[in-house]
Amino acid sequence: STSTWNNCFGTYNWDNGDQYVGEFKDDQITGQGTKTYANGDKYVGDWKDDQITGQGTYTYASGEKYVGEFKDNKVDGQGTRTFGSNSEWAGDKYIGQHKNNLMHGQGIYTFANGDKYVGEYKDGKYDGQGVYFHVDGEKYVGEWKGDYKNGVGTFTWASGDKYVGEFKDDQK
Repeated sequence: STSTWNNCFGTYNWDNGDQYVGEFKDDQITGQGTKTYANGDKYVGDWKDDQITGQGTYTYASGEKYVGEFKDNKVDGQGTRTFGSNSEWAGDKYIGQHKNNLMHGQGIYTFANGDKYVGEYKDGKYDGQGVYFHVDGEKYVGEWKGDYKNGVGTFTWASGDKYVGEFKDDQK
């Protein structure tokens, strides 16, 4: 058709089974809308120029759910991610900053077993200052690099015994 979708609300169906219901502006998905994907995923929230951008909720077919900020079809900004039962991280939850779909910046990761990490992330890994609380009472406070204890830190055992000093690749 030569007609344009401009400042309107409508439904668009793709040949692959995906469907969008929401606002359009200048022939682009822009504004509030819901896209249901043929694979079972669903996004509800802000769009700009055919891209998921702004605030929204993305629910994955695996049961994982992300509520927060998006930029250019990627998880980017502040948000909460809960992992579904069909995930290797089932029952885990992350609240914090993201960049390019990865945990990046300050965040809190709570594991299904009760362990918790509070601290800095870089490219999806513990990186910078952080505290890891073990459900059994052990705790590490200190520097991290690439998911490993690296640098100066304090490890406290449940008994109260402590090690204060250098760590390299998780080793004292």
